[in-house]
Amino acid sequence: MDLGSQAAGIGALADDTRRALYEYVVAQPRPVGREQAAAALGVAQHNVNFHLDRLVSEGLLGVEYRRLSGKSGPGAGRPSKLYRRGTREFVVSLPPRRYDLVGDILAAAVTRAAEGVPLPQALHEVAREEGRAVGGAADGVHAREPLAAVAMVLGSQGYEPHIEAGAVVLNNCPFDSLARKHTTLVCGLNRDFVQGVAEGLGCGTVSACLDPEPDRCCVKARIED
Repeated sequence: MDLGSQAAGIGALADDTRRALYEYVVAQPRPVGREQAAAALGVAQHNVNFHLDRLVSEGLLGVEYRRLSGKSGPGAGRPSKLYRRGTREFVVSLPPRRYDLVGDILAAAVTRAAEGVPLPQALHEVAREEGRAVGGAADGVHAREPLAAVAMVLGSQGYEPHIEAGAVVLNNCPFDSLARKHTTLVCGLNRDFVQGVAEGLGCGTVSACLDPEPDRCCVKARIED
């Protein structure tokens, strides 16, 4: 999800009435009807209808239809439109962070280690496989310009890359706080992930390496000599 889309969704909660409606709906144990929400907040129903539908359009709330009477068949009436928490997740971080990604890699590696693979090997394999999957799924990226291709895909993952002196330099580490606490572990899987992205793109001449500098990601990607 791009930053603009996330910001628009969260920005929908800047309105006091809309935010109060969202907080009320997600706090209920069951989906909420318009009349119930209007009564609970003391807001005119036409205003409630507008704000609830705006929250739905931004992905903050979901909708389902159900007859509240529990009856079915002729004469049971029309199903009511009910609102519940949406399934879309919003995480806005500046600079971008991807703790979900490193969490997935660590969890998959622990699972593989429980099956008998040494943990360092499992981390290496899973991070590289995850990178290959990301690179392989990229659309409109051409491996004939390998550094530009790698930079474009890493940009979509929060790295803030640019090409400098024949290398992809990453201005942001998406795993920053973890990398500060567990540098060897996290920087190693970071390097493996970036290498996997290059491989998934078919950029076989690109090599990821550890080359830490202050205020930058510890990984760079270069063309092999």
